[in-house]
Amino acid sequence: MIHASKRIAGGNGLAPVLVKRAATLELDWDTRSKSRFAATDSSGREIGVVLPRGTTLRGGDVLVAEDGTLVRVIAAAQPVLQVRHCTEHGSPFDLLRAAYHLGNRHVPLELQPTLLQFEPDPVLADMLRRQHLIVTEAQAAFEPEGGAYGEGAGHGHHHGHDHGHDHAHHGHSHDDHTHAAAPAPVRKPLAIPVKAHDDGHVHGPGCGHDHGHDHKH
Repeated sequence: MIHASKRIAGGNGLAPVLVKRAATLELDWDTRSKSRFAATDSSGREIGVVLPRGTTLRGGDVLVAEDGTLVRVIAAAQPVLQVRHCTEHGSPFDLLRAAYHLGNRHVPLELQPTLLQFEPDPVLADMLRRQHLIVTEAQAAFEPEGGAYGEGAGHGHHHGHDHGHDHAHHGHSHDDHTHAAAPAPVRKPLAIPVKAHDDGHVHGPGCGHDHGHDHKH
């Protein structure tokens, strides 16, 4: 077994030709969310991955093995549930509401412009269908959102923004005068209603809902 303990997020800084030639590791999310595991790469080598605690791997990341060789990580297709809003009887806001409720349950969730993805859970799927969302089973790569401030935030992208700018460009020194502290604004909590099932809600043939109450999308 050969060990790999260095991760290059997205292969940043590597020549594309080197990344393309590298052996690959195709891993599902459960494996990529671990910092220590063993797997076999596309060349048949057994790789022992040992990364700092809390590290997650994303598709496109590159591991550097102890002999200097590169191993490119691929997000394997796995069972997921995909959630879309009903274009005939709903609106894109329904998807936002769904993300809110799934987030309250701390579900690993992938956000895309037109759909949500999460690992199969029949109870959550039923909850979403009662809100007139379309839930379908699929096999797809799963890249859930990371924590806003932790490892994997924003799918591991690093934008390198430098906010250490000089405040002298405002045309005055903060020592010239004293600013009065403004009162903190009072923020009212945002109430997001949950749609109950409406027996009078009529679905057309294009909605995708099965009203034999067999919601296998």
